[in-house]
Amino acid sequence: MHIGVPKEIKNHEYRVGLTPSSVREMVEHGHPVTVETGAGAGIGAADEVYEKAGATIAATAAEIFAKAEMIIKVKEPQAGERAMLREGQILYTYLHLAPDPAQCADLVSSGAVCIAYETVTQPGGGLPLLAPMSEVAGRLSIQAGAYCLEKAHGGMGILLGGVAGVPSAKIVILGGGVVGSNAAQIAVGTGAQVVVIDRSLDVLRRLDRQLGARVITVFSNRDNVEQHVLTADLVIGGVLIPGAAAPKLITRDLVNAMKPGSVIVDVAIDQGGCCETAKATTHADPTYVVGNVVHYCVANMPGGVPNTSTYALNNATLPFALQIADKGWRQALQDSEHLRNGLNVAFGKVTCREVADDLKYDYHDALSVLAG
Repeated sequence: MHIGVPKEIKNHEYRVGLTPSSVREMVEHGHPVTVETGAGAGIGAADEVYEKAGATIAATAAEIFAKAEMIIKVKEPQAGERAMLREGQILYTYLHLAPDPAQCADLVSSGAVCIAYETVTQPGGGLPLLAPMSEVAGRLSIQAGAYCLEKAHGGMGILLGGVAGVPSAKIVILGGGVVGSNAAQIAVGTGAQVVVIDRSLDVLRRLDRQLGARVITVFSNRDNVEQHVLTADLVIGGVLIPGAAAPKLITRDLVNAMKPGSVIVDVAIDQGGCCETAKATTHADPTYVVGNVVHYCVANMPGGVPNTSTYALNNATLPFALQIADKGWRQALQDSEHLRNGLNVAFGKVTCREVADDLKYDYHDALSVLAG
């Protein structure tokens, strides 16, 4: 199967779909790989390194899309990229369709076979291709929040850990999953007061065992969310409903009542955000202010640390990519229920129930598409 790796074109996105090591694995399995020139520059991988790994270098993305049977990316295809997709071509990348009706419409029209990293599952539960980037984003969220709390960057001007005789900041983390637990690990290390809110008692018990008295665990209901958000200096939004738009836990009225100079880092922005006032931003212009509250809503946070992110992502995505390439997408998805859960759109049909429900498409079971 001919594999194509275009250069990412989203604002300040430095990751790449395949590392040179991953290209070598693909080539060893007998699959030709074409990489767009400069695609690996963000991780310090020159074209020559990809050529040494066995790839062919293409001058343009158009050449990649025209020749490749499977396109491997990191971020969702931008409008210009979507226009180059063709019927039956495999797209393997993050999609986050629920909050992005324009992208979904284009993918439906293209007839491409679109497999989303974020809805591939694993035995025992969990999202193995989303987890590594959630780990990165969760850890970065505290770093970003600390930066935004500085007065020069719009915040109230406090240090997360305080100093002797001066109280530390209060960090409230909404969601105790992969994002939230990683955020909590970094947060407790700063010396801040840390509160994690989740609706799963099992998640709260796990965090309590891991972090003990360094973190306060709170069951999620409206009263508890409001109480803690109103007294927070930094709020991390890390809630997730796989495939669906994130629930709006922080209302506009709640934002208007928060402390002046407090900060919201909405990591859930890829799925629309868990704050009503959230809108996607970029690394070039990461923040804005609503109601005296600084909002950091960068939709590709891990792109800011592409070396760490790309290699962590490839560790998770490559085994599935090899299954698709070795077996063909139909057989690979028939053989693996978990990979099949990643199929979001194929031949003009929406095959992810959450996306279909949120965007008002008819839902088609993935097996019915495979049978066709």
